[in-house]
Amino acid sequence: MHGGTPETQRRVREGAGLLAAAAMRRLDEDLDWYRALPAEDRSWVGLVAQAGISAFIAWFADPSRPPHGVGDIFASAPPELTRSISLQHTLHLVRVVVDVVESHADRLAAPGDERELREAVLLYSREVAFSAAEVYARAAEVRGAWDARLEALVVDSLVRGDVDDSVRSRVAALGWSGRGSTLVLVGTSATAIDEVRAADLRRATRRAADDALVGIQGDRLVVFLGGEGDLRAAATSLMPRFGPGPVVIGPVVQDLTDSARSARAALAGLQAAAAWPQAPRPVLADDLLPERVLVGDATARRTLVVQAYEPLAASQGALLETISAYLGTGRSLEAAARSLYVHPNTVRYRLKRVADVTGWDPLDARESYVLQTALAVGRLDAT
Repeated sequence: MHGGTPETQRRVREGAGLLAAAAMRRLDEDLDWYRALPAEDRSWVGLVAQAGISAFIAWFADPSRPPHGVGDIFASAPPELTRSISLQHTLHLVRVVVDVVESHADRLAAPGDERELREAVLLYSREVAFSAAEVYARAAEVRGAWDARLEALVVDSLVRGDVDDSVRSRVAALGWSGRGSTLVLVGTSATAIDEVRAADLRRATRRAADDALVGIQGDRLVVFLGGEGDLRAAATSLMPRFGPGPVVIGPVVQDLTDSARSARAALAGLQAAAAWPQAPRPVLADDLLPERVLVGDATARRTLVVQAYEPLAASQGALLETISAYLGTGRSLEAAARSLYVHPNTVRYRLKRVADVTGWDPLDARESYVLQTALAVGRLDAT
């Protein structure tokens, strides 16, 4: 039985104002974070403290009622208060109120009831602490659900290239610092992603890079990574989070406002990756240029023309003619040399020049295919 004698109950009830005033003084004297709060938030904290004292008095007066419903203590404060003060600060608040009631126990309790009053305060403070934890857990759950929806909308806008001031502010609200470069990687999940797996994926991306955003679009995952570190290494570290299919890394861009370019390349690469079964995992979108051309990616087509066909066409030394002959004769140095009426070593030298000019080596099977595609689209565009 926790209620004490009727005399103690009466004295505690009549001392409600004294306890509330003492609690407010102690808050102001002992808690630096409370003094630093804006006036409106201080008033809400004060209401919570007074509600706690009133609820304790009501409970103490009825020894048959268990200390349930203490969540009502926090009902008077707005949910936003959980952003202004932390759970740790709320527990500080509970301890201050407990200390105040305990320090007044001798004055409030009838003779002989002092210990029982103190034990009742401790029991009730434990219930209040658990209730506070539940309030913060619910607030975090709601905030997490809201952040997930906001993140999905932001990722969708970034993929579309719709980056205005409102999107920038929402990205900042999600914790994106904007320091360093940005890249996008895309892949698929093996199974449907529920809330638990989604939260785990978001934690993993935030450990991998300074900044991270995750978009879950059905079974497709779109991940934005940002920061000053090695973003490709960060992307590679996330491979276990994706399903067994291809994962494509878009090009590194300067900042989030240019991230749509990385996203478009990565998404086109994901669409085209099936055409290259031997592709590494992850694969760079820029290593899938021929396959992206096949699925109608105009950016990939233009990249091949600008980086390969046009430099070869403008170069001295018959490089375009030589690479064309080499590819057209089944990648044979001797056959190309005969068709060009030059020595095979001359063909070999010119092909080395082709690699220097374009960055793709004609003597490598995969890179010669890239060059062959570049020549084809370059000729088509030239006509």
